[in-house]
Amino acid sequence: MVEEVTLYRAPTTEADADSIAEWLAERVDASVSVRDRFLSRFADDALPKAFAAARVLDPYDPETGNTMLGIVRYEQRVLEHPERAGGVLYDGLAVQQALWGRLPAEERSLDHLHVPLVDRVLGTWGDHDGRWHKRVNVLGQPALVSVPGLYEAPAKPEYYYKEQQKHAMLSGDTPPREVLENEVEGEFLVADDPRTTEALCGYALQAYHYLETGEEFCEEPGCRLSNPHRQPDVIEAQLRDPPFCDRHAERYAVGTAHP
Repeated sequence: MVEEVTLYRAPTTEADADSIAEWLAERVDASVSVRDRFLSRFADDALPKAFAAARVLDPYDPETGNTMLGIVRYEQRVLEHPERAGGVLYDGLAVQQALWGRLPAEERSLDHLHVPLVDRVLGTWGDHDGRWHKRVNVLGQPALVSVPGLYEAPAKPEYYYKEQQKHAMLSGDTPPREVLENEVEGEFLVADDPRTTEALCGYALQAYHYLETGEEFCEEPGCRLSNPHRQPDVIEAQLRDPPFCDRHAERYAVGTAHP
């Protein structure tokens, strides 16, 4: 049983860990606290190499890692200056393992869940289709919540990609993301979206729910414990009422008794 949840801030992002913790504390039977950035608190000299080893090099190749000196130095710089990070996909399970190994030994048990909000894009390899898939969260201990993953992992409306292709055909290059976000109507989350914190509340709850019950995701669309693969469905699940399916409302809706 999870008795304690610790969230970690991601200071370079829109996500507000304190607000997420407050939301979570109203719904779970555990104490909830917030600490500063995980990658600053528990970093050591070997962590940059661990991130370099977790880099995805090819979207269709499960092998990861480039630990050449220049790459390791880049990872060192972005650990020290996180605002410089971006444009790299990491193996989420490898990052999870690296961060677990840096938790204090007395805090590694499953009754104390750690939820770092991270400013890196994380993915998992799909054996079913032979490619990497970006993820919003990686469940387990610690449970990683990728803030940029919220914007990049779920697919945007089809029209977004059609406009992207049209721009590329006319100009020979992919247009800046900001151009497409301004031109394409539809419901999807964008970088630094003011709805980021509210949307991530559900993903933080998924981390708790997984350790508490063993259930990975809810199969009911529209439930905050579901795992939508399209942006409009993320909006529906995380930002629209009702927040939970009937089964999970019994457990997590404010004002209900926790089993």
